Amino acid sequence: MRLDRRQLLSGALAAGAAGLTRAEAREGGPGASGPSAEDLDRAAARPVLRTDAFKAPVIIDSIRLLKKGDEYFVHVRSKDGAEGVALTNPPRELYLDKILKQLIVPFFIGKDARQLEDLLWDLYRFKDNYKLYGLALWSPQAWVEFAILDMLGRISAQPMGALLGEIVRKDVAIYVASGRRDTTPAQEVEYLQKLLAESGARAVKFRVGGRMSRNEDASPGRTETLIPLARKTLGDAIDIHADSNSSYDPPFAIKVGRILEDVKAVYFEEPCPFDHLDDTKVVADTLTIPVAGGEQEYSDWRFRWMILNRGVDIVQPDLHYYGGMIRSMRVARMAAVAKMPTTVHISSGFGFVYMLHFASCVPDVGKYQEYKLGSEKYAWFDPPITVKDGRMTVPSGPGVGIKDIAGLLKGAEEV
Repeated sequence: MRLDRRQLLSGALAAGAAGLTRAEAREGGPGASGPSAEDLDRAAARPVLRTDAFKAPVIIDSIRLLKKGDEYFVHVRSKDGAEGVALTNPPRELYLDKILKQLIVPFFIGKDARQLEDLLWDLYRFKDNYKLYGLALWSPQAWVEFAILDMLGRISAQPMGALLGEIVRKDVAIYVASGRRDTTPAQEVEYLQKLLAESGARAVKFRVGGRMSRNEDASPGRTETLIPLARKTLGDAIDIHADSNSSYDPPFAIKVGRILEDVKAVYFEEPCPFDHLDDTKVVADTLTIPVAGGEQEYSDWRFRWMILNRGVDIVQPDLHYYGGMIRSMRVARMAAVAKMPTTVHISSGFGFVYMLHFASCVPDVGKYQEYKLGSEKYAWFDPPITVKDGRMTVPSGPGVGIKDIAGLLKGAEEV
């Protein structure tokens, strides 16, 4: 019998102090049985999109890429005049626009949006799109999927999350992230304090290592100094996450992980190069601190391996890089069978909105979701998105929750 991850983490530090590895401490000891590949496949195969509310076909008439100011939008309209909108993940639209226009938009024209889930498989096969497997295909696919889900939500008067599952939460706890490596430890901690003060969050994430750096730090000794300094300065009431962005081999990652364990950090993200799944598993098995990964992942089969083999503790698909909500929901269902949380990664400013809808209907999304400072500029929602006491509300309006598409797109030009 597998233990709930929360039960495991409650005893993880004690196990570490006793000299046990995570593999020895968790789930009843070495060799304990977990879910089978068939269990994961069954979970992933269940239909995701809920279409009961749609009695008549929703035939897609047009899909356009639009630009207004610095924002790029994908706009979809049905033959009956229903519409939906999505925002892209900059700067991908600057070089993936041809894939969108030539290989994705033509496929969807004339199709019934109610069949979106099945259409995604046919899109994969359309004009050999599977040869573009990865971010180049998945990002523009996600833009169109988000826009179609927005349209379906508006037609059925449901928020996006309700199209994908039962709504289980109306707000989420947030952390703020620093994307900087050009700071000294003292400068970085000062910056983290600023992020916390501006956001009201009670957790932070900062970057360690040098980013795909073969064990080199961003500056000599930065990581080893930054981690304990952050804990000392921020205090025990603030939860700490650290992201190495694929910086380390397993021995070096374990060394950094031990420092994070000493300060009781809540997770260690992408310790090894993202496609070195076995190396990441070595780190995860050795440390007691939870290891997170998956933001660069493109393959459902590789996520399946990560979950089946417990290559990470926290699964992190990116809703854009991985091709949208439906594909990511399947990952979350596999993770749920293994009692692993799915905390999606955000690759753009507006991506936090899609994260909120995902988190609204996935039972276990982990302890915190990422908040992008400056998100308040998206004042398009009714009711508005609010942040209070370290929690952010999920948009509750139809679709993605944007109130006035016509007003939003006024003055936009087709690209």
